Amino acid sequence: MDAKQKHILVAEDDKSVRLVVQQALARQGYTVHSSGNASGLWKLIEAGKGDILITDVALPDGDALDLLPRIKEKRPDLPVIVMSARSTLLTAVKAQQIGVFEYLPKPFELRNLVDVVARAFLVISGSSDAPTRDMLPQLEDGGPLVGRSRSMQDIFKAVARVVSTDLTVLITGESGTGKELVAKAVHDLGDRRQHPFVTVNLATIPHDKVDAELFGVENKSAIVSMINPGRFEQADGGTLFLDEVGDMPLETQTRLLRVLQDGTYVPSGSTIPVKSNVRIIAATNKNLQHLMDQGLFREDLFYRLNVVPLRLPPLRDRLEDITPLVNHFLAKSAENGLPSKVFSTDAKRLLKTWYWPGNVRELENMVHRLLVLHNEDVIDVDAVATELSQQDKAEEDQNESDNISQSVDAHIRRYFDALKGGLPAPGLHGRIMREVELPLITATLEITRGNQVKAADILGMNRNTLRKKIKELGITAGR
Repeated sequence: MDAKQKHILVAEDDKSVRLVVQQALARQGYTVHSSGNASGLWKLIEAGKGDILITDVALPDGDALDLLPRIKEKRPDLPVIVMSARSTLLTAVKAQQIGVFEYLPKPFELRNLVDVVARAFLVISGSSDAPTRDMLPQLEDGGPLVGRSRSMQDIFKAVARVVSTDLTVLITGESGTGKELVAKAVHDLGDRRQHPFVTVNLATIPHDKVDAELFGVENKSAIVSMINPGRFEQADGGTLFLDEVGDMPLETQTRLLRVLQDGTYVPSGSTIPVKSNVRIIAATNKNLQHLMDQGLFREDLFYRLNVVPLRLPPLRDRLEDITPLVNHFLAKSAENGLPSKVFSTDAKRLLKTWYWPGNVRELENMVHRLLVLHNEDVIDVDAVATELSQQDKAEEDQNESDNISQSVDAHIRRYFDALKGGLPAPGLHGRIMREVELPLITATLEITRGNQVKAADILGMNRNTLRKKIKELGITAGR
C-alpha cells in the first residue's frame, strides 16, 4: 500500500495539538481526517474513514475510553492509539483492557507517535479482533498511583499488561515509593479482585513465628485436630502480598519455594499438604542480589518471585510528578474533610528542590501538615520553605543517630572479621556495653564538670546507678 493511500483519524479537542499531529503525519505522506469531539469522531467511524485511529481520552462531549468499545465493535480491525494527559494508572489499564494498539502519555515526542503509526501499519494486515473490555472496578480517577514521568508511565504500562495474568510480581524500591499501592492496584484491577487481598509485613514478625503466620498451625487434641489458618488460607482465591520479603528467614524461604513450585504447603505441625490458590506479589526495599551473595536469600526463590519485576523510582528521580501528586493529595484531602486549599506556583517549584528521602509518603505527609497548620487558602513559598527547613533539621538529627549506629555496627563487624570464622569468648555483650558506656559517661561527666546529679539527668538514669557505673568502669568522677 502506498503511503498516500493510508488514512488516519485524529480526535483531539486542543486545536494546536491537533494541528501539530496532523502536520507531522502529513509530512510522512498520510491522509488525515480529524475531529475535535466524540460525536464528530463517531461520524467518521460510521462512514468507514481511516485505517488507524489516534484519539485523546478527554473529549468535550465524552470520554474516548467509554466510546472505544463501540468503535471496536463497529471496526474490529481498526488499530487505536490513545493519547492522554491523565497521569494515572487506571487510564493505562483501561486502555490496555480495551485493546488499544498503543498508549502514549502526554507530553510525547512526535517521532514516537510517527514510529507507533508506522508499526500499526506494518501489522494492520494481520490484526485480529482486539479483546473486549472487562468490567472494571470503580476506582477514583485520581488513580491509586499518579505520575506523568516516563519512569512511572513505564510502570503503568507494565501493570496494565500483568493485571489479567496470575504471574508472580516482585516490586522493589525505596521506602515510601508506593510498593503496596502497586500491589493493591494489580489485585484490584485483576481477575481476583472479588477475593481477599492479604498483606503480611515480614519485617515485623519474629523469625520463629513466620512459618505459623504464613502457613497456619495444626492444633491436636485428644478429640479433634484443628488448623489455625495462616495468611495463605486467608488469601484463598485472592492475592497474598509479601512485604519486605528480604526479611524472610531461610527456613520459610524453602517452604515458600515449594508453594511456588507445586502450589501446595503444609501447615506447621501437620503432614497433610494443602492446595494453594493464591497469587503472590512480593516487595522489598533491600538489594536481594546482595542478600543472595551473603547466603541470606535463596537464588532459586528469587527467580521464582522475579517473574515480573517492577522497580519503583524514588521521587527525587521523577520531580516532574510532584505537581500532579500534590494536586492529587489536595483533592483527596478535601474529599476526606480537610480544608480545600491550593499551592502557589512558587511553592510547587520549591518542592522540586528537595531530595525527598521519604519519597511519595513524605510528600503526602507534608501536604497534610500544611493543610492543617497553614491558615491561608493559598499555601505559599514561605510556608513550604519553613516546612522544608524543619524537615532538614529532623533529617540532620536522624543522620547523627544513624552515624552512631553505623559506627558501632562497623566496629562490631571488624571485630568478628578479625576472628576469621572463630567464635568470640563468652561475655561479649558486657564487653561491648562497657566500651560504649565508658566514653559516654566520661564525656557526660566532663561537660557537667563532674556534677553527677546533672550527668545522671542527661543520661536518663538515677544517681545511684551512675555512681555504680562510675565505680565499675573505673572512671575518675571529676575528670
